[in-house]
This record gives sequence, C-alpha cells and structure tokens, in this order.
Amino acid sequence: MPSMKGRRVKMTSSQSEIRRADQRGATELGWLHSRHSFSFGAYRDPSRLGFRALRVLNDDVVEPGAGFGEHGHDNMEIISWVLEGALAHRDSTGSGGVLVPGDLQVMSAGRGIRHSEMNASKTEPVHFLQIWIEPARRALEPSYEQRSFPADGRRNACQLLVSPDGRDESMVIHQDALLAVAEIEAEQRLDLDVPSSRHGYLHVATGSVRVSGDALAAGDALSLPGGTKLRLEGDGGGQVLFFDLG
Repeated sequence: MPSMKGRRVKMTSSQSEIRRADQRGATELGWLHSRHSFSFGAYRDPSRLGFRALRVLNDDVVEPGAGFGEHGHDNMEIISWVLEGALAHRDSTGSGGVLVPGDLQVMSAGRGIRHSEMNASKTEPVHFLQIWIEPARRALEPSYEQRSFPADGRRNACQLLVSPDGRDESMVIHQDALLAVAEIEAEQRLDLDVPSSRHGYLHVATGSVRVSGDALAAGDALSLPGGTKLRLEGDGGGQVLFFDLG
C-alpha cells in the first residue's frame, strides 16, 4: 500500500499525467448518464484502453427506478462504490443486496456470471463508480461480496478497500492491485508515495483537491509512475480513489 504520511512532499515525476473530467468519453441514454475514463461500449479511444490491470472506470448516474437489467460478464473483477443514493444488486450466485454510500461490492465474474444493477429508489438518482480490473487468472469460480466501510477510516486518511490478500480488513480481488479511498477535508493534507516498482492512478470521486499544487475536481484523474511523491490537500473537501497497480 502506498504510504500517506505527514511529510512535506512535492511532485517529483515529470511523467505524471492529468486527465480532466471533460476529456472522458460519455454515454447518455436518458436513464443513464455515464462518463468513461477508458474505452467502453461505443466510446473507443486507442490511447485509453486501460491503465495496467485497470480496464474500466465508469462514473454512472442512474435515474430513479431505472438500471442495468440482467446481463452477463466473465473473467473480470467488478467493483462498485456508491457515492449517492442506493444501488440494488442481484446475481446468478444467489447473492443480492442494496448498497448505499460507504458500501463496496466486489464481484468476481470468473468463468461467467449474470447480474443486474438497479436504482433502488423510485424518486432519487443513484451515483456510483463501476470499476473493472482484469484478474490474474481466468475461469475462476464466480463470487460476490458486499461490505460497509466506516467513514471514520477514510477521513483525512487512506482506507484500503480491496487487495489480493485481504490485508487491513479489505476485500479480496484476484489481481496484484490495491484500491484505497481517502476523504480530505478543507485545509487538511495527505502525502502519497508510489513505490518505484508500482504504478498509481488517482481519481477524484467527489469535491475537489489540490495535488502538489494542481487543482483537481470531481472526475479528474492523475496517472503516476513508480517513484512519484506528491501531496494531496483539501480544496473545499474531496473524496479520492487511489489504485496501486503492479
């Protein structure tokens, strides 16, 4: 896990790249308002096919009473993180539940799984991030897990959500990848180091932050090579997701 410490650090890598929210792909279907960090569906960008094992990062808003009907996936680790509203999940393993902000679901599609993701509310939209990570091995047994992560664990701190080994009470995925979340309040700061043998990807989920002096707003992202050191500061407050990838 990259360290987030109380040291004064500035960005040290010239290879880091900021991608702004309005540079993402878009899907508008009336009931769905989706922004794609990487190629997905009808949005194709040969230069944006993913980042290391990270293949999909979709920022989805689903209108009340609507959603993704039953459909299938295979050989992908599928992660959903709810930002606002409530998301109802059902799948062919017999699993199901409703996710609210602070809840995370991990579905290992393995050799094949069918599922649906619907807005659980008839009156309010649901806003969530859908993340796909390519597994290290194919044709695994399909599985599903849902868990709530306490807000105190990410307040001005780095809270680990997923890992390959379940460390620090995180959820397990079948890939050498870590996903953490932090909520940085105004005038607070966190320092982030990406180990020299790893790669980092930072996505601003809500609000705004300053990253080594650069202002990043919701939907902005920053790709980071190994050996990068940077400082995150609350700029009115914001939630960020950080991917540590092999």
